[in-house]
Amino acid sequence: MRATLCLVGLALLGVPILARGLPQIDAAWRDPSPHQVRWVTVDSSVRLEALDWGGSGPPLVLLGCYLTAHSYDVLAPKLTNQFHVYGITRRGIGASDKPATGYAVQRSVNDLLEVLDFLNAQKPLLVGNSCAGQVLTMFASQHSDRLSGLVYLDGAGDPTLTADVGSPFPDFATLPRLLRPTPPPNRSSFKALTEQPGLTVTFPEAEWRHQFAENPDGSVGTALMDLEIRKAITVDARVKPNYGGIRVPVLAMYQAQPPFEDVAAGYAIRSDEERAALRQYYAATRALYTRWQQDLLAAIPTARIIELPGANLYMFLSNEADVLREIRAFAATLPK
Repeated sequence: MRATLCLVGLALLGVPILARGLPQIDAAWRDPSPHQVRWVTVDSSVRLEALDWGGSGPPLVLLGCYLTAHSYDVLAPKLTNQFHVYGITRRGIGASDKPATGYAVQRSVNDLLEVLDFLNAQKPLLVGNSCAGQVLTMFASQHSDRLSGLVYLDGAGDPTLTADVGSPFPDFATLPRLLRPTPPPNRSSFKALTEQPGLTVTFPEAEWRHQFAENPDGSVGTALMDLEIRKAITVDARVKPNYGGIRVPVLAMYQAQPPFEDVAAGYAIRSDEERAALRQYYAATRALYTRWQQDLLAAIPTARIIELPGANLYMFLSNEADVLREIRAFAATLPK
């Protein structure tokens, strides 16, 4: 089911928009991921963070929605035996500049094009999670000649569709509660937060450090991301995907929906009404995913679609082995 908890908690608190400025990361802490940080100026004055993990083989570029490139700190090094791996932190996020404007999908596409030119990344395999899929789609529809292929990590959706494409979503207040809700985050330190047990998925410590301030006592402080920027990236920038313009091979991975009774077993259902609401939510989620996949295949009949059991939105963390396997297999089919 698409209902996954955004464990980063970016919607909690915001800070004023800054023209430029790095997160205040503890000088004694070192990011263990083996990347170099490269700075790329786009749009004449906006500086973006690009991570370079090195590697041998064709370029592979990782893009996120409103997470930084550090969210791939664990996955990326495992691909360097087959690819030269890069990750890009979009404007408004983490250490990249945070201008007041420039968050439309077209501007994100232009930013990406400038970064690829700077990196001299020729015909990369472009991989994007969640709303980064909008950037992948528009980029490929305009610049298929610059790519070898696309990999969507739960990102090949249509954010402009209403929820009731086949079955309307219920009032969320009518849903039963989870038997084992996600535990509150352990904010005593970034290390504790990263290693906290009981979470469905957690992020590399560098990601937490780029998303939250650190308190004087070493505990995790307030969110660094401005809520207006997050809204500009995730809500205001929604566009209908134009898959018809894409002229490169496509792999789209989605979360697999388990049987309803397996889902229901995780909830404390107290009445027939709650069970009915949960079933309605289940059906509406399935209808939305089915429509997304149908729309993709209608435009790109050769697109490879995979549903990963047990995956959530951040499948590159929840299902790392599956994602690595499918990317490698897909890359093997691309024209040399």
